[in-house]
Amino acid sequence: FGGFGLTANPAVNFNIGNFGVSTTSTPPFNFGNSLASAGAFGGFGTTTTTVAPTFSFSAPTNTGTGGLFGATQNKGFGFGTGFGTGTGTGLGSGLGTGLGFGGFGTQQQQTTLGSGLFSQPAQTPAQSNQLINTASALSAPTLLGDERDAILAKWNQLQAFWGTGKGYFNNNIAPVEFTQENPFCRFKAVGYSLMPNNKDEDGLVVLVFNRKEADIRSQQQQLVESLHKILGGNQTLTVNVEGVKTMPDDQTEVIIYVVERSPNGTSRRVPATTLYAHFEQANIKTSLQQLGVSLSMARTELSPAQVKQLLQNPPAGVDPIIWEQAKVDNPDPDKLIPVPMVGFKELLRRLKVQDQMTKQHQTRLDIISEDISELQKNQTTTMAKIAQYKRKLMALSHRTLQVLIKQEIQRKSGYAIQADEEQLRVQLDTIQCELNAPTQFKGRLNELMSQIRMQNHFGAVRAEERYYIDADLSREIKQHLKQQQEGLSHLISIIKDDLEDIKLIEHGLNESIPIRGVFFS
Repeated sequence: FGGFGLTANPAVNFNIGNFGVSTTSTPPFNFGNSLASAGAFGGFGTTTTTVAPTFSFSAPTNTGTGGLFGATQNKGFGFGTGFGTGTGTGLGSGLGTGLGFGGFGTQQQQTTLGSGLFSQPAQTPAQSNQLINTASALSAPTLLGDERDAILAKWNQLQAFWGTGKGYFNNNIAPVEFTQENPFCRFKAVGYSLMPNNKDEDGLVVLVFNRKEADIRSQQQQLVESLHKILGGNQTLTVNVEGVKTMPDDQTEVIIYVVERSPNGTSRRVPATTLYAHFEQANIKTSLQQLGVSLSMARTELSPAQVKQLLQNPPAGVDPIIWEQAKVDNPDPDKLIPVPMVGFKELLRRLKVQDQMTKQHQTRLDIISEDISELQKNQTTTMAKIAQYKRKLMALSHRTLQVLIKQEIQRKSGYAIQADEEQLRVQLDTIQCELNAPTQFKGRLNELMSQIRMQNHFGAVRAEERYYIDADLSREIKQHLKQQQEGLSHLISIIKDDLEDIKLIEHGLNESIPIRGVFFS
């Protein structure tokens, strides 16, 4: 991740870097009615309900008991009511009214769009004090009253950058707790996650099990029966498994949906948000945890309003400049949405997911490669069979022609030659004469045949003209060449020595000539 470099808070005037933007993708979001954990992003609102895990298709009663998917008040689970008459407009589990099928009770929820994970609620006085205390701890602590406060400020800054520890700044005020969500933590990044494209009517809910894929597949039927018991054991409900996928850390993702059958024979899928809301109830969640479920989420697509709300408000602790840059750098805004990554654990989780996805892609490529090899073998076998059938067809055609000729001869036996047959005979005689003419086709064919025979003969002769050297003779030739090479080397060294001697003599003669001239003068 590359650093963006930004100023996190003007009051403190720190230059805060960040990791940048990652383009890996993780499992889709969950925008249900509770904040999911372990990497799943929760909903825009929460609903507090108390329900019982049973279905009732009887007429409405005033017993006050709960239906399966929502707390009911003076309403039973019948086919005459809608899916509930929620008083709020939350995106997490608001079921609307009058959808035309059996009702799931009335959910009393008071949620708004702006109370979700990525919203920016109005700051309370406690939050304002927290921000002031953080700024004081980072810039101007007054704990010791001397120059050591400057060292303490730097230490608090280091803790804030790291996202852990406590910042002491005043003797009368409690220290500030630094977490990785604080705006000064540098171990933050913005990545991209794939937005789900499933509708709420598809009813897909993801359950993450702390078990291996092989165990899940071997016990899939028992798992379906257990989930059916958790849903109340109603015979009108059927639990179906959409898919099973391996996840890192020996976890497995199971996608399920529930089909509800009505007395009149029609059936429909239970909406994903409704099924997810039921799974998030305290008693149901405990039962799921006993089965090994660590996380549940509804796989539903985001509405344009939800996407706009997410993009407009940066998550808590993420600088708006980084968030805007992440939106600009989004490689596919129609399919990907930026999400914050805080801390090394989240980065490691996304890395494991990416490695797992790469392994799955490689496995799929290996399967495709094997299929291609098998198809190529089948193609070769098929081509050989086609050639064989062509030869057989040609042989059968010749045999059929011979049978027709003999049959025609027997049929025409005893009859005189007709006019059309006489014309055919004349044409055949003409063709035969043209073929037998020396300068026509037969002569040319004979010439071509003779040339082909000559080429074949020369090719065979050339192929036979090969020379071989005996191994002993080869060694003797190598030894002789080696001795010749050594003799040439010795001769060259002698010539070099003679040249040096000649140069030395020339040098001596050049020095003695002037001396003799002086002596004779």
